[in-house]
Amino acid sequence: MDFTVARTFNSLYITLDIIWLFIFLGSLLYFKRRLAVIVGILAGFLYFLVDYGIFYKLLGTRLIEGANPFWFLLWLSMSYGFTNFAWIWLLLDGDGHAVEWSLLPILGWVTIGQLSHNFGSGFAQIHISRGTGSYHGIMALILLLGYLFIIYKNMKGKERINIIWLMTIGIGVQLAWEASLLINGIRPPLWQPILVNSLIETNLGIPYTYYIHKKITRRWKEDLSPNE
Repeated sequence: MDFTVARTFNSLYITLDIIWLFIFLGSLLYFKRRLAVIVGILAGFLYFLVDYGIFYKLLGTRLIEGANPFWFLLWLSMSYGFTNFAWIWLLLDGDGHAVEWSLLPILGWVTIGQLSHNFGSGFAQIHISRGTGSYHGIMALILLLGYLFIIYKNMKGKERINIIWLMTIGIGVQLAWEASLLINGIRPPLWQPILVNSLIETNLGIPYTYYIHKKITRRWKEDLSPNE
């Protein structure tokens, strides 16, 4: 199934989002969540490699009107790549503050969208879109393999991983992002991008992120001190 994922917003949104990213980053550093910061930055560059290098350059499925593609996709990738995976990492930490860490990005996204909608009429309009038919199948396969491995581990009794919690994180983080775009009038009111993207796009990385998190946190605490 192929459909177009599109967004339309003004350049004030970008300015406000950059400010919010620094606030979110500052909050993580203040509470010594340094591992989450590193993971978020690495995820942002990975998203940029995929979005600019594969979707835009290689496949030509990403279309951008009203902005320089390189710098725009660098901001976009760092924005949701950093925020989403720092948030995911914090949820995997299980430090008892899942609600607080979740409210930070959600409230930020909604507020930024509303402010840019109310005060951004004089700013340049940017429209972006991408088709999904050429890669959602590959994404679904990656998701399947990751969760099959966890299912196998659970069935063999070697581990007891909370699959419901992992899927809640994977689907919930993307769904919150998609819902904020819809609420702010940035995403067209279509069910396919919200449903399919939420089930597949961020969720596909959760099984792998779980094991990366498990391995790294055996050696280091969130403040980067050795975990003895």
